[in-house]
Amino acid sequence: MITLLTQHTETTTPAPGDGIEAFFALEGDTFFPGRHAIGPWGADMMNGRTVGGILAHRLEDRHGDPAFQPARLTVDLLRPTGMAPFTVRTTSVREGRRIRIADAELVQVGHVTARASLVLLRRSEQPPGEVWQAADPIGAPLPPAEVPESRHELLMWPFGHGEFDAGNRMSVWEGGARKGAWLRENRALVEGVELTPFVRAALAGDVASPLTGWGTAGLQYINADYTLTLSRLPEGPDIGLQAVSHLSVDGVATGSVTVYDRLGPIGTCSIIALANSAAAFYIPRPTDGAAAG
Repeated sequence: MITLLTQHTETTTPAPGDGIEAFFALEGDTFFPGRHAIGPWGADMMNGRTVGGILAHRLEDRHGDPAFQPARLTVDLLRPTGMAPFTVRTTSVREGRRIRIADAELVQVGHVTARASLVLLRRSEQPPGEVWQAADPIGAPLPPAEVPESRHELLMWPFGHGEFDAGNRMSVWEGGARKGAWLRENRALVEGVELTPFVRAALAGDVASPLTGWGTAGLQYINADYTLTLSRLPEGPDIGLQAVSHLSVDGVATGSVTVYDRLGPIGTCSIIALANSAAAFYIPRPTDGAAAG
């Protein structure tokens, strides 16, 4: 009942970060990636969602405030981030009474490989009146409240074509129809640090790329960024995403999803992406040896 978005965590030779069970270990100011941080585009490249997740973690840790809602996180994936040690430096851009802004940069071997900007808004009373809101997009049953133990770092319950894939083999993602998924993180981001609701949402944001870019020939686009907006933090471990749009011309694409938890919609996420047909990514079919937890 469980499937994994990325299947490149098994290697025949020792991988960087062997022995690290979280995505990252932190020693002093240096992060060390574990093997679970490897992404789908190559065994020497870090997963974009873990890059965004670690930037979000550092921004929240250094600049978060319980009175402020993390309302917008933009992650720019400037170049591939390798499976090597790195640091994250943050800067306060604005410390206003109602609006705060902070930036972060991931620095590896002297180069900035990714950056993020976080906007925090002070929470207050809801104003009177009614404003139009889109209908609840959830078009599939909720995932189970309890699931068997799994070695996979990301548990996923995909849905599409208006139905839930009880086998969780992602067969409903085949074809060009609208797609969605429930996600549950099954591993710590940083050793010894509990995942926060904001970081859970940040880790889910990068999945907007395959949700909006996956077509009849698999995933032919690689995203250059993602922007996550949140009206509130998610409650519980499950994050839902459902595709809202995909537009593409001349190998350049945009996509957006609605983000929600079990209680309903909480925000949106949008991406821009480039055609990447030479390295198109496919999720292995069960007959290809794909592991399910």
